[in-house]
Amino acid sequence: MGNEKRERRNFCIFAPIMIEVKVKDADLQQAANEGMDAFVQVFVDGIRGAIGGELSAETMAELNADQVTLLAWDTLHEEVMDGGFVQLIHNGYGPFIFKNPFAKAVKLWGLRELSKLVYDAHTLWLKHREEIERELTDDEFMALFEQMPEFDDLDDQFVENEEEWTSAIAHYIDEHIENFAEIEQ
Repeated sequence: MGNEKRERRNFCIFAPIMIEVKVKDADLQQAANEGMDAFVQVFVDGIRGAIGGELSAETMAELNADQVTLLAWDTLHEEVMDGGFVQLIHNGYGPFIFKNPFAKAVKLWGLRELSKLVYDAHTLWLKHREEIERELTDDEFMALFEQMPEFDDLDDQFVENEEEWTSAIAHYIDEHIENFAEIEQ
């Protein structure tokens, strides 16, 4: 390159601006006395409050991986406990749970069995998604449970392990609080 003057370029990489999530210490203390579900819910509510209650591509980009994973857990938990994986998929949450690295993330949190369950549900989602996600009458929706009994075992496994998984998630949050929220006095 001899005496040629090399052009120097300054590159600056900007990290996305993360939303500040804050939870009150008093709320945590009260929730800790109520149990693991309440403890986890304080963080879920704090994250949802920080993003204005609406998880979208834009607000998801303002959260860190642990915060998004916790919201995915909350969605999975609410939907499956209410109506199983068929309901979760029918209500449009399949892509959020199965196309994102949720299963990998909970495995990293130490929840191997939950991760395996989500991968198994993902396989069934790929197989049945078109039929489940289409517009259905109430009767057609209810008939899906009869037509797709392979989801029953997954639903049962989720319900049987829900308390243990919630406890593990609460412990993970407690050990990594700074990844989820700032605690205010």
